[in-house]
Amino acid sequence: MATSCDWQGVFPAVTTKFTASGALDAAACEKHFAWLLQNGCDGLIVSGSLGEGSTLTPDEKLELARIARTASGGKSAVVLTIAEGATARMLDLLKRAEAQGVDGVMLLPPMMYRASAEETIAWYTTAAQATGLPLMVYNNPVSYGIDVTVEMLRRLAEIPNIVAVKESSDDVRRVIQIRNALGTRLRIFAGVDNLALESCLVGADGWIAGLVDAFPAETVAIWQLARAGRLDEALAIYRWFSPLLELDVSPRLVQNIKLAEALVGVGTEIVRAPRLPLAGTERGRVEAVLREALRTRPALPALPVAA
Repeated sequence: MATSCDWQGVFPAVTTKFTASGALDAAACEKHFAWLLQNGCDGLIVSGSLGEGSTLTPDEKLELARIARTASGGKSAVVLTIAEGATARMLDLLKRAEAQGVDGVMLLPPMMYRASAEETIAWYTTAAQATGLPLMVYNNPVSYGIDVTVEMLRRLAEIPNIVAVKESSDDVRRVIQIRNALGTRLRIFAGVDNLALESCLVGADGWIAGLVDAFPAETVAIWQLARAGRLDEALAIYRWFSPLLELDVSPRLVQNIKLAEALVGVGTEIVRAPRLPLAGTERGRVEAVLREALRTRPALPALPVAA
């Protein structure tokens, strides 16, 4: 019997705040997470690519999950991202996360090694059998070289606690294909910022967003208006948002979005090495995009009342 899951709506892939010395800034993280939820977001994804997860220790990842749960007060889902290259390390973090009480895990395919379809299915099967937590499959073949295809998802959907997929194949047709193949068995989350409205219109249940970290009200408005059928209003905001959303589909997405947070006053540009803050012509270009968006920021309409 398939496990039901109520994950839906806007889930920020949150950035991780660091002090000037490079340590985790717990207070800044908690403040930012709470602000996102206060602005209408429905859950939090911690320690992902945008959260600089590759630079975090397992203890820091679990600490971020703890901070997020404090910020949410248990009212919103906190999902921990796991991206590991070895099954043993993946299972260790998964079991520690379950013991700590996270609400679920977003699991990437094996890192570094380009696993075959059978190896990838075995990876997810092993994870699901080791935990009672709900799991979200993260499919991002553009960045990580492994495509969790519709047929692979069909097989994984036979496992009760695999409940959702973050779809980042850069092809909105995949949302329709998954829905046609699996009905409502899996929650489908749009994972590409500048395909989010399109994904919503063809049946996605949620949006795991990046620019939401600086612009939560606009992100939530687009999603809620689209879901309510108020497409003209959603599209007007989305067109304004489009140049910003393109900053998420970039190798410098972390630096881009942290600059956006700094300009709106909810973060700093501090990143953890090997990343460096934006500089020179590149920084000037991104800042110009952000300042133009802030200059032309639209007034938002009243949003639908939640049922």
